[in-house]
Amino acid sequence: MGLNIPTHGNARLEEVITRIDASERISTLWAASNVTAIDRMHINDHGPVHIKIVTNIAIKLLRLLVAGGVEASVVRDHKLANEDAEVIVCVAAALHDIGHVIHRHRHEELSLILAPALIEDLLEGMYSVREATILEGEILHAIHAHRRDIQPLTIEAGAVKVADALDMESGRARIPFKAGSASIHAVSALAIKKVEIMSGEAKPVRIHVHMLNSAGIFQLDTLLREKLSHSGLSPYVEVVGEVVGPEKKIIERYEIE
Repeated sequence: MGLNIPTHGNARLEEVITRIDASERISTLWAASNVTAIDRMHINDHGPVHIKIVTNIAIKLLRLLVAGGVEASVVRDHKLANEDAEVIVCVAAALHDIGHVIHRHRHEELSLILAPALIEDLLEGMYSVREATILEGEILHAIHAHRRDIQPLTIEAGAVKVADALDMESGRARIPFKAGSASIHAVSALAIKKVEIMSGEAKPVRIHVHMLNSAGIFQLDTLLREKLSHSGLSPYVEVVGEVVGPEKKIIERYEIE
């Protein structure tokens, strides 16, 4: 399954996407991550569909931020280009969850064990030694910082962190919940219908969450608020949640046994 990210003329991003799509090792890591998440732990997907969604959202967030006057950290700190910031975000998003093949617990740190060799392969021949070394560090930082309690130090890492939380349409919430459960995690996840990401009015980015039921507020207040407040992007992002149409009944009955 290809990432299908619009490259907007970014030749390096296009080449990296081609290499990711062609990598049997990466696709195997994604599939094996889902074995851990879905088959063994019976929680929601952390495999190829999640990765495709997160990479696209992260790139879109970065582009909206840059268009809104926010300078990418690799541009500010290392004098590289916005195109390189997009490569950082793409690769970090593609590899952020591969640690699940080892275990879900502390998977962010486990991803850091597996990622360096993959990053080296993906960047080979595209950058000077200095540039490749900088990009590898920035990518690893973004992978590490997608953990809830880690504060990203770059705009690029913040984009990956927020994008991870925004994979919440149609029951795809990032708060893990047991399949078939009637917990508030599961019910609130099913309440999210659509997530729109666009240019904001007061801030560079506007996130508009369409909900079928007001239980969806739990997803926004519990996960998205926390991720956004620990992303470094909160000054640049506005979030609106709205129930669309009459409230949809999600569960008929709840019992404590």
